[in-house]
Amino acid sequence: MAKVVLKAPDGPPSDVERIKRESRYLRGTLAETMEDPISAGIPDDDNRLMKFHGSYLQDDRDVRTERQKQKLEPAYQFMIRVRTPGGVATPEQWLVMDEIARKYANGTLKLTTRQAFQLHGVLKWNVKKTMQAINGALMTTLAACGDVNRNVMCNPNPYQSEVHAEVYEWAKLLSDHLLPKTRAYYEIWLDDEKVAGTPQVDGEEEPIYGPTYLPRKFKIGIAVPPSNDVDVFSQDIGLIAIVEDGKLAGFNVAIGGGMGMTHGDKTTYPQLAKVIGFCTPDQVVEVAEKIMTVQRDYGNRSVRKNARFKYTIDRLGLEVVKEEIERRLGWKLGEARPYHFEHNGDRYGWVEGVNGTWHFTLYVEGGRVKDDDDYKLMTGLREIAKVHTGDFRLTANQNLVIANVTSEKKAEIEALIAKYGLTDGKRYTALRRNALACVALPTCGLAMAEAERYLPKLLDKIEEIIDENGLRDEEITIRMTGCPNGCARHVLAEIAFVGKAVGKYNMYLGAAFNGTRLGKLYRENIGEEEILRELRVLLARYAKERLDGEHFGDFVIRAGIVKEVTDGTNFHD
Repeated sequence: MAKVVLKAPDGPPSDVERIKRESRYLRGTLAETMEDPISAGIPDDDNRLMKFHGSYLQDDRDVRTERQKQKLEPAYQFMIRVRTPGGVATPEQWLVMDEIARKYANGTLKLTTRQAFQLHGVLKWNVKKTMQAINGALMTTLAACGDVNRNVMCNPNPYQSEVHAEVYEWAKLLSDHLLPKTRAYYEIWLDDEKVAGTPQVDGEEEPIYGPTYLPRKFKIGIAVPPSNDVDVFSQDIGLIAIVEDGKLAGFNVAIGGGMGMTHGDKTTYPQLAKVIGFCTPDQVVEVAEKIMTVQRDYGNRSVRKNARFKYTIDRLGLEVVKEEIERRLGWKLGEARPYHFEHNGDRYGWVEGVNGTWHFTLYVEGGRVKDDDDYKLMTGLREIAKVHTGDFRLTANQNLVIANVTSEKKAEIEALIAKYGLTDGKRYTALRRNALACVALPTCGLAMAEAERYLPKLLDKIEEIIDENGLRDEEITIRMTGCPNGCARHVLAEIAFVGKAVGKYNMYLGAAFNGTRLGKLYRENIGEEEILRELRVLLARYAKERLDGEHFGDFVIRAGIVKEVTDGTNFHD
């Protein structure tokens, strides 16, 4: 059999490749642009580079039309994303983020589905101050966005504390090792002041990435069975922790996941990562680096919508890519070991940990930490952070764990939870507790429809159907995104809505409750009335016809309502 010759797709490089190549390792003209007082915005080339520094230029689309009428430039603002590997932050870091949000942003914090903080509404004149405050708290925004490895996710596992501690350390090591090594970030935002954790490298500026970095973004997540809350198969590299006799034996390695697609373009599709073998903990950093370099060398740098690692694997073949990874490693991965996923949700309320510690998982609707007239969530968490001696863990489901609470502090924190009415979500339906939504309008430039602002209102109406059918406590995953890019990992939900136009969504059904199967398009371009009409029929059938213990996603496939999607390549069939 002839040896396959690996090569990247033919075609001229995309304009983003030019921008990266000419950027002098992510510098561009950002320093000068951010000093320009003429506009609150920045040129597109610099905005492309800004992503590598953890920020996007956005504008408030709620006022865009009115400002156009007044011949004003858009209401430009910046979204800033903070890397928190494994979603872990100290109480001191929480207080800094809280202060920044109120001083420089829109007064809220967004907990993302990648376990990172997001700030919205930061004006250009305050970006540098914000970056400096973040770095002063020993956090960074570097590589939170852009064509690099993003925030490394890790199961927060409040009920497996010893394993979590070890897995979290590997998530941090992966994150640090795969950070870009350019000094551009420190020159532009910190006036090249070194802070603890600042990477230093002699000679070559990017020993892993090279001058043009990756073809597209790259994501890594670590799951600890039986929980798949990080949706490990949605990651470019999914690491499945194998625990034997209570100890971390290593990781099954899965490659090639990704949720994004483009409406109407069948060359784009979501895909599930596939397990290719096993490695020990001390091998995992090397394995991740070599996998990433294969994507660096053979990913599509001509057509960005086909540039993710999943397309590289499907084009070259899984076995070919695995062989190339092992060639670069100089050794073969071990045989994958048995594992079993049961769910991908959070465990709410108090859970006892190890060494006399406790963990409280708090429900945060849409991941938005803010104060309302009748719910002072932000204030309550600020007061808790002032006395808490453990840590905070952002979950992949946009919730928050007040973690490692000592027995001595538990009563004090319980009193603050009660004082501010902070909820573990148990008073809500299971459907609402399993809901995710991306930010979408008004700030995301890609959004075609509402998500975060609309899903709670839609859930109010769906819950009437849920209650009519006795399904209030039935765990069903439901997710909504404003576009098909997949920030809320939409097609891994049993019920998913993907924005198509204002007030219109594509509806997907049939993903697995434990995150191991993709959903299937069920209805296209429908509004609220049609959504409720369809769900009224589907949920009534589910209540009457389901088998014992059968999840909704499994039911709609067994009942023939949608076909099972076995692989992203047949997603459109």
